[in-house]
Amino acid sequence: MDQFSIVIPIYNEEQNILILYKEISESLKQFNEYEIIFVNDCSIDSSEKEIDKLLINKNVAKYSNTKNMGQSYSIKFGISKSNYDTIVTMDGDCQNDPKDIHKLLSIYFTDNDIKLVGGIRNKRRDNIIKIISSKIANYIRSRILKDNCSDTGCSLKVFSRKIFNSFNYFDGMHRFLPALFSGHGYKTKFVNVNHRKRIKGYSKYGTFDRLTKGIIDLIKVKRMLNKIND
Repeated sequence: MDQFSIVIPIYNEEQNILILYKEISESLKQFNEYEIIFVNDCSIDSSEKEIDKLLINKNVAKYSNTKNMGQSYSIKFGISKSNYDTIVTMDGDCQNDPKDIHKLLSIYFTDNDIKLVGGIRNKRRDNIIKIISSKIANYIRSRILKDNCSDTGCSLKVFSRKIFNSFNYFDGMHRFLPALFSGHGYKTKFVNVNHRKRIKGYSKYGTFDRLTKGIIDLIKVKRMLNKIND
């Protein structure tokens, strides 16, 4: 039976949480055994209260960081609490479309050799600066790490918890999962998914901060993968 855990890091997304839950539930009616794990990354709005409203549903769980730890840590924390080996990750801002979860799961469960399926936002609904900076970063990263992924920043992914847990954790690793999986010899696949304009709330990550940290992380991952091949 196809079982999976959906891990969603949340930081100040009070207006999106209930909408996202309803969309996930509607799009996954054909699945009987899955859980939704919200990780509240020390939000300063009413996100926690909004998540609490959903706890009446048996397949919903909430965990909270004691301080703001970032997206990578929140994903790792949620995965550590998951009940199933198949992990689905997505953003809490409603830009990922829950209807695409089924598409990724179908590929993952059909081919046992594939250990990560990732979404590609071929028609992004972001501002032009964010789109251009992301394209440049993705091009540089893909050329250096040879991960075969043109959009590693898309949070919508399906992968094996067991393999994820075998990697050494570092802050920012969620953006390098395609490189880590393929670099360790695991088969990956990437498919186009829908990307929606943010309607409520605002982006929490600055372009410059993401760029400078991304360069440092890129060097770190390259060294990690080089050690495998030595």
